[in-house]
Amino acid sequence: QVRLVESGGGLVQTGGSLRLSCAASGRTFSSVAMGWFRQAPGKEREFVAAINWRGDSTYYKDSVKGRFTISRDNAKNTVYLQMNNLKPEDTAVYYCARKTQSGDYYSAHPYDGWGQGTQVTVSS
Repeated sequence: QVRLVESGGGLVQTGGSLRLSCAASGRTFSSVAMGWFRQAPGKEREFVAAINWRGDSTYYKDSVKGRFTISRDNAKNTVYLQMNNLKPEDTAVYYCARKTQSGDYYSAHPYDGWGQGTQVTVSS
C-alpha cells in the first residue's frame, strides 16, 4: 500500500515562499501522475496542481499559475510544490495524492492515497 507524507507547510507573510514536499512509499510512484490539492476552512477541497508520471506535463489552477511550480523526482519518490508570492487566500491544508484512474487532472475523483496534509498559513 502506498503511503504519502506531506511536509514543508508553515506560517509566512504575504509575498513569501514555501516549498512543499510529498514523499511516497512503494514502487509505483514513478508510474503515476501526482497532484496537489488544498482545503480551506469551510470550503471544499480544490485542485491546485498536477504533474504527469514523466514530469513533462503540468497542470495548474488558474489562480496559482505563475506563482506555483510542481515538480517531481522519481528517484526520490517525491513530488514538490514550490509556492512563491503567497497570498492570504492560499491559506489552507495542502494534500498530495496519486492519480490512479483516467480522467480529468483537475478533479479529485481520479486521485487516491491522500496524505494527512500540511498546513499553509499566509498572514496579511
